[in-house]
Amino acid sequence: MYYKVFLVEDEAAARVGIRDNVDWKAAGFEFCGEAPDGDIALPLIETTQPDLLITDIKMPFMDGLQLSKLVRQRLPWIKVVILSGHDEFEYAQSAIELGVSEYLLKPITAVKLHDVLTKIAALLDQEREEREKLKQLQTQLQDNLALQRERLLFQLVVGGVSSAEAIDQCQRLGLNIIAPYYLVALIKITAPTAAQHLAYAEYQQIQAVVADLIYPHPGTFLTPKSAEELLLIITGGSLEELTQDGAFLTGLIQQEVENAIPCIVTIGIGSPYQRLTEISQSFAEALTQVKNAGTGAAMSDWHNGRDPVEKLKLEQTAVEHYLKGGANEDFAAFYSAHLHPLAKAAIHSYLVKHYLFVDLILTTAEFISELGGDPTQVIPEIQNVEELLADIKTTNQIRETINKLFSQAFAFRNNHTSHERNRNIHEVKAFIDEHFANPDLMLNDVAAKANLSPSYFSAIFSDEFGESYKEYITRLRMERAKELLLTTNLKCSEIAYQSGYNDPHYFSHVFRKNTGLPPQQFRQQPQAK
Repeated sequence: MYYKVFLVEDEAAARVGIRDNVDWKAAGFEFCGEAPDGDIALPLIETTQPDLLITDIKMPFMDGLQLSKLVRQRLPWIKVVILSGHDEFEYAQSAIELGVSEYLLKPITAVKLHDVLTKIAALLDQEREEREKLKQLQTQLQDNLALQRERLLFQLVVGGVSSAEAIDQCQRLGLNIIAPYYLVALIKITAPTAAQHLAYAEYQQIQAVVADLIYPHPGTFLTPKSAEELLLIITGGSLEELTQDGAFLTGLIQQEVENAIPCIVTIGIGSPYQRLTEISQSFAEALTQVKNAGTGAAMSDWHNGRDPVEKLKLEQTAVEHYLKGGANEDFAAFYSAHLHPLAKAAIHSYLVKHYLFVDLILTTAEFISELGGDPTQVIPEIQNVEELLADIKTTNQIRETINKLFSQAFAFRNNHTSHERNRNIHEVKAFIDEHFANPDLMLNDVAAKANLSPSYFSAIFSDEFGESYKEYITRLRMERAKELLLTTNLKCSEIAYQSGYNDPHYFSHVFRKNTGLPPQQFRQQPQAK
């Protein structure tokens, strides 16, 4: 592996000499770029991200000291070597204050520069080794911490620790598990058939899926019981909230895991309890349910998790249709039909509230993206969902927040549609301008170009240009006819055809109606000539 070096020197001959006469790779570097001054160099340095910057000190626009200062501020890991033709104390002092690695006086030989590069490469090697050691140490500490947390959670589940000891260890390990209520869920993963076996990598993937699902919910803790069994300790502020959260989250886990990996997920959920030491009782109940499920005993709808999830699942297709074709005045009916039951459940469950709003915001963001918009500009709520949810305490607030979300999407959609319609109608007008002399050009054909019905096309054409499609194309054809009558000796029948009319008699009728004269008489008018 080679370190990258960037050269800044305003004298072209000196720059080329350094670039071409130094054996960079022999010193452990590769040459990644050059510039004649600091002004040009800075954006290139930020792009190439070199490990070493070699810069002349006296340059136009931005000198080497200014450049070094900015590099040290923005990319502090970059080593800096300054080349100077000035053996002056103030320059050297400024360079030292900036923490440059070397201050070399010109002229500098290739041998001298090679020695400096070798020295800096060794320093970079040492720093990289130290970073690797630190990274390994941090990983070991994190692994050790994760292992201690898993052990504590497992001790809580099996009743192997007192409340006082558990609280003390939770604080020491950074586990914020203390809450008014607790329940335990046991997740058992088995292969689809007795003849099949899941690979260890598949169990790891399943654990990752579960970890991702519980990540947004800091009151939920995951620990493995065995390779094929996972334990969840779920905390809540109230009995009703925890009951709802337990059913919803475990049902969601069941669906997502079975969608991700061909397997059978069996979940048992214990009852909620108020004491840390009673977590083991909740676990015993969850374990019993899983065993009963394995022997064919039925689990209740509340415990198997499927029905609660289905009942509280956002109808994404309905939302998509509403975003595409709905309006603000339709919101009350849409909310009542599709969102009100979820809103009622969301008030009693942070999990349901979180999934409701995340799904709504993501569906709306996707709709805006499809129209070519920036969701963060249209619905800024996407950037602070947690803050948004923290402020929502009532079903009224849920309703108002969703209404605002849809209103923002509708405003963008209507704006976009209006802009697209205008752009489209102007494109079709250009098509008419080019093809108006075609006698076979009909309103239906032109409207089809705009993907609009003939009547709607006529209406928006009149709104945009102040005259109907028929008036506009007739005016174009009359202007062409007048031009041909005055500048050519073509017969009226030929002029009729070249102006967009197959029937010379009808052409004469239209011409007379618009000019007050038949074509031949118009041609003979002295003032016309």
